[in-house]
Amino acid sequence: MSDSDAPNLTIRDVTPADEVVVRDLVTAAFPSDVEARLVHTLRHCGALVLEQVAVDADGQVVGHIAYSRVTPAAIGRGQAIQIVCLAPVSVWPDRQKSGIGSALIRASLDRLKELGEELVLVLGPPAYYPRFGFDPVLAKKVQGPYAGDAFMALALSESCLRHLPIEVAFATPFEDFE
Repeated sequence: MSDSDAPNLTIRDVTPADEVVVRDLVTAAFPSDVEARLVHTLRHCGALVLEQVAVDADGQVVGHIAYSRVTPAAIGRGQAIQIVCLAPVSVWPDRQKSGIGSALIRASLDRLKELGEELVLVLGPPAYYPRFGFDPVLAKKVQGPYAGDAFMALALSESCLRHLPIEVAFATPFEDFE
């Protein structure tokens, strides 16, 4: 199904009342609770820049997306770039492949632009993320703990490109994934 098939979704920022359903959703969407624990830790250590949910016409939370701050690893080059990491995007298993994840990604990328973010990093399926503009070639200009075709980057501003290459550090909770 295409994004246009995602029925009557409202994308909004997460509220404290969403925390339990988000934990359950993220746990259900992945083979273990590692991603749910990551979201919880990122939220409570203040590393999340943007966290949103997709709510269906019945008022049920059906999807979730989170972005955390990524920082330049060294003083100097790239200090002016606002960088975030998309991790994770989750949809209830019985609602996957219905356009909810795509709608969340597109809406949140627009919101990140509004917030002045300039570069988005993601570690995920190379067959999925390029449709949103993520590029493994651009990510090769970003040195950090991840590499390969699953590590992709998306420039939200042309001006950030002049600050590349750059070395970055992810929020501390990501150390569980290294």
